[in-house]
Amino acid sequence: MDVSERAWGNSRMGRAVIEFDWSQTPLGPIERWPISLKTIVEVTLNSKFPQVVIWGPEFTTIHNDAFLPILGGKPFALGRSFADIWAEAWSEIQPIVDKAHAGESTYIENYPLQINRNSYDELAYFTFSYTPLRDDDGNIAGMVDTVVETTETVRARETHEVLRRELVHRVKNTMAVTSAVVSASMRHATSLAEAKETISRRIEALGNAQSLISSSDDGVELHEIIENALTPHLDRRDRVAISGPEALLTSEQAIGMSLAIYELATNALKYGALSVANGTVSIDWSIHGDNGFGFVWREYGGPPVEKPARTGFGSRLNNQIVAGYFYGRAETIYDPDGLQFHLKGSLKPKAD
Repeated sequence: MDVSERAWGNSRMGRAVIEFDWSQTPLGPIERWPISLKTIVEVTLNSKFPQVVIWGPEFTTIHNDAFLPILGGKPFALGRSFADIWAEAWSEIQPIVDKAHAGESTYIENYPLQINRNSYDELAYFTFSYTPLRDDDGNIAGMVDTVVETTETVRARETHEVLRRELVHRVKNTMAVTSAVVSASMRHATSLAEAKETISRRIEALGNAQSLISSSDDGVELHEIIENALTPHLDRRDRVAISGPEALLTSEQAIGMSLAIYELATNALKYGALSVANGTVSIDWSIHGDNGFGFVWREYGGPPVEKPARTGFGSRLNNQIVAGYFYGRAETIYDPDGLQFHLKGSLKPKAD
């Protein structure tokens, strides 16, 4: 064993290289290795970066300690062909290896590879450099692979981008709804004071809905939206009966439903069931089939209901805009015994 070989024993893989029976590989015994191979092996074994020396036409592999996590649960790789070790991804890797053997260095960032290193297929990402290696005669005899796995970085970046796009989408949607609320409130108000009060209350309802949306990553519970929108309109909790299964709404659906409940409750407080001492409201919904969704608001015990001469923003919001969020249709029914609002649609868009 020469001086260089003794230096290899300072690492786990260095000791493994010394103890390995290289006579059974295309490289032959260590004492016959060219100086160029011994030199790069020493550099690789002492490197803190994950590195692999791939030597000879059979791609015989020598790697360092830092490369072990990249191998994961793969079989012992020392002395094996690089092509066999990464057989599942070799069709992707081979063209880059061929470039190195032709004398061309390669550097690639966040390269995706479908690999199997822990008894299951996974998509992993790597930033790596393949650098040609020359033997003692100056001929290209292999390459060194310096590699860093970037899977977690890429996934974190993808997650961040999804969240960024969702935030932009939510802000745009909220601004659009806010603009519509302000414009319609101004258009239907009979005085500046009325417009100011209406806009203020509607934007407050919108803000409450947005708070619910911001506190949830997986959707907003319909029951919570209803409770949030109704509370300011009730003098007693027993005035309203709420019934329905768990239903998670998207941000758009949550905003639309919150405003719809606000409009219905405001109307009931001014003219309907909540304007008298014993009037009540029932709210129930159902989920059926492939995300089918039905929602009903009914008022009881209020003054006789008459259909208005003209419909305002609240009716258009509920019957058209909110219905669109649920991929369905809605109708406000002016039943003399009590106003009703029916919505039929879906929690998710129907597949084409």
